Amino acid sequence: MHAALELSDSIDAQAVLRIHRALLEHDDPTIAGHWRREQVWIGGGNLGPHTAQFVPPHHDHVSELIDDLIVFANRVDLPVMVQIAIAHAQFETIHPFPDGNGRVGRALIQTMLRGGRLTRSVTVPVSAGLLHNTAEYFEALGEYRSGNVEPIVRSIVDASFAAIANGRHLVRDLETVRADWRTRVAARRDSAVHRLVDLLLRQPAVDSKLVASTLEVTGANAQIAIDRLVDAEILDQITGGRRNRIWQAKDVVRVLDEFAARAKRRRG
Repeated sequence: MHAALELSDSIDAQAVLRIHRALLEHDDPTIAGHWRREQVWIGGGNLGPHTAQFVPPHHDHVSELIDDLIVFANRVDLPVMVQIAIAHAQFETIHPFPDGNGRVGRALIQTMLRGGRLTRSVTVPVSAGLLHNTAEYFEALGEYRSGNVEPIVRSIVDASFAAIANGRHLVRDLETVRADWRTRVAARRDSAVHRLVDLLLRQPAVDSKLVASTLEVTGANAQIAIDRLVDAEILDQITGGRRNRIWQAKDVVRVLDEFAARAKRRRG
C-alpha cells in the first residue's frame, strides 16, 4: 500500500486530503489533495445539471460539510457498521473532489474499520463487495439522500461479510499451497529454502536481491534457494536471459486470481 495510505485509528480533514493526493497524484496532480472549486453534478451530460441524477452541494460548502462529517466519523457512541455506512454515504453525497470520490470514500471505510477496532492489521476488501452490484449500491446512495439509511447500511454490512468470507477462503487456499510446497522441499525447516517459501506467500514475484535482503543471506545463497524452488516446480522464471531475472510462484498467483474472481462475481 502507498505510504500515504497507511491507515490510522482516527480521521481528520487533512487525512482525507492526503488519501486523495496519494490516489490522484499520478493521474491528475493539479487536483490531487484539493477540495473541488467548482460545482459538479453526476449524470445528465456536460451542458448543465438540469437533467443530472444528483447535484452535490455547492463547492463553497465543502470544507464545512467535511468538518461536520469528521465529527460524526470520530464519534464512539454509535454502532460501528451503521456509523461507517452513514459516513461513507455522506462523503459521497458531499462529493468533495472533482474526481476520485469513490476511491477515497472506500478508503475511508478502511480507516473507520480500523478506528472502530473491527480490523487491526489487515485491509478487508469491502470495495469489491460494494462493486458486486453497482446498480444496487448507487440505488442505496440515492435512498440515503432521500432520507432512508437502511439500504446503504445493508450494502456496507453485506459487502463486509462477503469480503471477510472471501478473505478466509484466500487464507485457506494459501495454507493449502504452503502445505503442498513443504512436501516438495527436502531441507531443514530453518533453512533459507523454507524461509523463502514463507516469503513467497506474501510476495509471489521475487528477484535474487529481494530474497537476499529479506532473508538476510548472501546473493549466492539466495540464488541457491531460488534454484531449489525452481527444481521443485514452485518458482518459474518469468523474464528472459540471465540478467535482472524475476521468478514467480504460480500457485500463489493462481489463488490470488481466484480470490479476485470471487470478489468480482455478482451476487445472484
